[in-house]
Amino acid sequence: MLVSISLTAQQTPAPKQITDYTIEGATAHLGNGEVIENSLLMFSNGKITFVGKAEVKIGRIGKVIDAKGKHIYPGFIAANATSGLIEIDAVRATRDANETGTINPHIRSLIAYNAESKVTESLRPNGVLMAQITPRGGIISGTSSVVQFDAWNWEDAAIRVDDGIHINWPSSISFGRWWMGEEKGPKSNKNYTKTIEEVRVLFNEAKAYAKGNNSSKNLPLESVQGLFTGDKTFFVHASGEKEIIDVIAFCKEMNIDNVVIVHGRDAHKVADILASNNIPVLLDRAHRLPSRSDEDIHFPYKHAKMLIDKGVIVGISMEGGMERMNTRNLPFYAGTYAAYGLGKEEALKLITSNVAKILRIDDKVGTLEVGKEATLFISEGDALDMRTNILTDAFIQGRKISLETHQTKLWKRYMDKYEN
Repeated sequence: MLVSISLTAQQTPAPKQITDYTIEGATAHLGNGEVIENSLLMFSNGKITFVGKAEVKIGRIGKVIDAKGKHIYPGFIAANATSGLIEIDAVRATRDANETGTINPHIRSLIAYNAESKVTESLRPNGVLMAQITPRGGIISGTSSVVQFDAWNWEDAAIRVDDGIHINWPSSISFGRWWMGEEKGPKSNKNYTKTIEEVRVLFNEAKAYAKGNNSSKNLPLESVQGLFTGDKTFFVHASGEKEIIDVIAFCKEMNIDNVVIVHGRDAHKVADILASNNIPVLLDRAHRLPSRSDEDIHFPYKHAKMLIDKGVIVGISMEGGMERMNTRNLPFYAGTYAAYGLGKEEALKLITSNVAKILRIDDKVGTLEVGKEATLFISEGDALDMRTNILTDAFIQGRKISLETHQTKLWKRYMDKYEN
């Protein structure tokens, strides 16, 4: 029974940092495009206190880790993910990503986040140490929050609470339900304007609500106030060229300044408009097929560079099939973008500094800089390459975390069985 418990329980969260650390000799990838060979990095009380060359004459603090020949990276951040909201797809009671109804701006994903999820635990050995936990479904899905992956509960996990509201912008094109005898071909979506009008009515009511003396609380109307004050970000899940342009016009009409396009299949077609309006894009995972039959087979791999060359800030979104398990592949999606024009350090930004800016947590994490949280890891090799992404040490807010998971324990168990 004790053996069984040890195999199934999640790793106990690490205690608050009490031992100072010095990491010496590694190649430091700062996350902002800079690289320091033979680096020296020190952190104390959960914060980075020094980053520079190892040759500098400065006293080392605490425990010294010799990392010669290895690499240091800031912790990777998964945007638009459902890690900790869904454990087992086939078990309804473990699926907390979707809420009933279609207009749910007041639904908070954070309170459904399971800090003891075996899925989130399995992300850490690949360097994925933080994520934006995002609701799904409906027109307005709800409110996301950003968490780190070493905590007892959602309160301890939270890095940024209720960072933004997510809306699934309707498509202007619909396809016939061929299995019901309808025409297969694309046609104009008759409900496109109607759906947008529903959202417009809600936002106008929210503005009126903010100005009035209300005898009772209206949670949906209260929850969207942050979009108008700038406290929350408007994450709009939209793909088509027309849809993206309509989103920009709608946000200007509603005086919403902080806007992010999620998916952005045709974002390259309106990249100049996005750049001029300072609207970032969270692109879909690179490992996918093109959306259209006439597109370059490598288009999904090149998309990030096409946008960045136009001045658009780009991050990687995790939404898609089996996203909970595929989130562990986040660094390898960045590696694919790197191989198709971006280069390693620019691709690294997609999962570190860029996404930290998009989620507005760049004052805390995203780069290896003095004063920021010591959320980082040491890898034996290039962390964007699955062959060399082998972590030896990882820290979240200065706490040295375990890299053991349910899978590694089972692997050791059955290796012992067959070797002995």
